[in-house]
Amino acid sequence: MTPLTGPAPTTAPLPLPLAHGVGAQHDLPLSPFYAYAGAFAALFVSFLSLGLLWSTSRFRGDLAGRPLPAAVQRLADARATRTALRVLGAAAALLVLLHLLLGPDDPDRNPAPGAVYVLLWVGLVPASLLIGPVWRLLNPLRTLHALLGTLLPARRRPPRPLPARLGIRPAAAGLLLFTWLELVAPDRTTAPVLLGALGLHTAVQLLGAARYGPDWFAHADPFEVYSSLLARLSPLGRRADGRLVLRSPLDGLDATPPTPGLVATVCVLLGSTAYDGFSDNPRWLTVLQTSSLSSSLGRTTTATLGLLAAVALVAALYGLCAGTLRLLDHELTTPLTSFAHSLLPIALGYLVAHYFTLFATESLRTVTMALGTDNAPEPAPPLGPGGLATLQVAAVVTGHVLGVVAAHDRAVRLHPPARAVAGQLPLFALMIAYTLGGIGLLIA
Repeated sequence: MTPLTGPAPTTAPLPLPLAHGVGAQHDLPLSPFYAYAGAFAALFVSFLSLGLLWSTSRFRGDLAGRPLPAAVQRLADARATRTALRVLGAAAALLVLLHLLLGPDDPDRNPAPGAVYVLLWVGLVPASLLIGPVWRLLNPLRTLHALLGTLLPARRRPPRPLPARLGIRPAAAGLLLFTWLELVAPDRTTAPVLLGALGLHTAVQLLGAARYGPDWFAHADPFEVYSSLLARLSPLGRRADGRLVLRSPLDGLDATPPTPGLVATVCVLLGSTAYDGFSDNPRWLTVLQTSSLSSSLGRTTTATLGLLAAVALVAALYGLCAGTLRLLDHELTTPLTSFAHSLLPIALGYLVAHYFTLFATESLRTVTMALGTDNAPEPAPPLGPGGLATLQVAAVVTGHVLGVVAAHDRAVRLHPPARAVAGQLPLFALMIAYTLGGIGLLIA
């Protein structure tokens, strides 16, 4: 594993203190034949079983769920609870800012880079899966926006309504910029770079909220949208009537609104994680070091093109699938957004496969540094190579199987019964392509 802190490998053309893999992929004790065969068998059996046994839609979206006790609902909705979470988010953001401004500009001794790239970016995955869209409550920019509105009431204008066509497109752009910072930007763990990035993010979000009100964050804050999408797979959710419930994660997934920008957001998550898995491949490192393209454009520009190409490839494959669906069923008017929710479990599987060890080790290191402990022991990986390889492949395959289930349920709802299974063949082909690509990144 390439650690968050410490010197970059001498073979890497760019500083890589944040390469998020779990070790060089070619070192994983994994048989390519068994990995590919197992993945294909799981997808094929799932697809065949669903076609034979699942003829009507079973998911109820935001109408499903078993209500939690009223006391739990009151506690979750209490003003004191929400205020405490706002204060916690603001205090954590202030602590990171102080470390960037006053702490050493060295990721070995400053916890701020780990707080941003590990505790926030990777930590939002388990937090959102366990307790729902947590960043909506912790978001310090929401707190700052509300505070500014209280302090400057005379200058506060009525917010304009958000354009319907905007959707979550601003968040998709923000996620792409953040993943560029995380995976490509040089000196990305240094205080000046992080301060500049956080300052730009803060300015954009507060200006948008000043114009459109707090609803802006739900559509444009990349971390809030990221957390909210992952929370669709949480067993905790809210029904359409606002009741806090326990539900099947697939019911929550089915309730994902087909808002503009959903496809772009999921493609950024998939493509950036795929690029992360490929970025420490020796062949790509050779391209960055010695190719004529890198010599003429520069390493950062070449890496940027690689990231954009990964996102574009994921989007192109999904667009081709959606176009084929439209040809097979002319009555399906919105194939792009109708099945975009089925990509979320795949994105989650990729995130778990690539970032599990990073979070398990670097989060502890970051917290240790934040507490002021010097010379803390190096955290040991939680799994050995064999267990880690099994976890990675299981995460990727499970994500795709859940995607197949979500797509099938939506297909039998939208397609006529006679064409429901045949209409899913493009989606099944897409799932196979994504699965083979995901496993290939683990064992290449």
